[in-house]
Amino acid sequence: MVVLFNRIEITASPFWRLLPKGMRRRWWLFRVLDGIARRWPVFGSRTGLLAIRMDGIGDMVLFQQSLEHYPEAFGVNFDEITVLGCDSWQGISKEVFPKVKVVAINEHKYARNALYRLTVNFRVRLMAPAVTVADAYFRRALMSDSLAWVANAPRTVVAMPYINEKTRTEYRWYMSQGWEVIDTGIYPDHETDRHAAFISAVGDKIVAPETPRITWRDRELPAGVKTPYAVLNPGSNEYGRRWPLKDYASLAKWLRTEGLRVVFVGKPDEKASDDALVPLRADEGVLDLTGHSTLPELLDIMKNAALVVSNDTGPAHVSIALGTNTVVIVGGGHFGCFVPYPEGVAPGHAQFVYERMECYHCFWRCDKRDNNYQSYPCVSAVRVEQVKAACLELIGDKSDG
Repeated sequence: MVVLFNRIEITASPFWRLLPKGMRRRWWLFRVLDGIARRWPVFGSRTGLLAIRMDGIGDMVLFQQSLEHYPEAFGVNFDEITVLGCDSWQGISKEVFPKVKVVAINEHKYARNALYRLTVNFRVRLMAPAVTVADAYFRRALMSDSLAWVANAPRTVVAMPYINEKTRTEYRWYMSQGWEVIDTGIYPDHETDRHAAFISAVGDKIVAPETPRITWRDRELPAGVKTPYAVLNPGSNEYGRRWPLKDYASLAKWLRTEGLRVVFVGKPDEKASDDALVPLRADEGVLDLTGHSTLPELLDIMKNAALVVSNDTGPAHVSIALGTNTVVIVGGGHFGCFVPYPEGVAPGHAQFVYERMECYHCFWRCDKRDNNYQSYPCVSAVRVEQVKAACLELIGDKSDG
């Protein structure tokens, strides 16, 4: 007999579940709002599946292939599945998840605004799913697990999350509610391995990890974008993961000698504020679209690029899933969990560049920086020549031709 997975039974006394010791203050504040909605009467039969994915665009991309197995694993149709996600990637949800319904919420408001949280809670409760699923390993208990608790489905299936001392009590409380808890592996197993383990467990059938893939539209490129071009994505929500801008500038100059135009992309708050890019502004072959493209337009740009170079952030995963030649500059905060992709999942059009250090797996709690606006040492240690070599692996040396 082959054991495909481990199911974990987490129990607690009724008294502890009523008054759990060790909870953070925010949990007690939220419990009233969550509890009101959870107990709201729902009439009629419970149908369908609610998949809770309160995470970023990169996580969504890594999850997307797993969703294809949900109908068989859970015994539902695609049109009975609702994905509850973040509004940060709502603009591309219909194309990325064409078979299912997507409901997007503002995760920041849900965590901070009591009225908004209560409104969302009622909306989730009235969805009345028969099954609720939360399969993310790195998830927030007061977000994903709270929403699963509010839905109060007859069946709730969750992955065993990453737990530290700060969150141990919260996770134990939620997972002692009679939920099915599935162990998808140990840290730092890759997300695609975890998704495969989760589906294998639920469906009692081995499913192999899969390379992320997105089918995207064919549209005219935004004004000013002319082929052939390389896309550089120097931003990130976390300053530490940003490869130094001066290195991106050096890379841009080199790419121009390789016969490629260069397009910088990013969100408005990632606009370069130093002088590193000033010398490039006189080059008509360099276009800075930082803050000037929508999320769907970003995918249009990346899909048609000869090459994308990005920090370890959501657009890197999107670019790989689009099938574009992609170089990802990787740090060591939770190395291997999201990038690099493991063997068998990493496609030939993706290269991951990194410089190993003894302090890898610090969970981005780095004490080697003077301030929070500096790159992490493991990121800045990546040399321009390393990135150039990775680019040449994908596009060849155009200057020799």
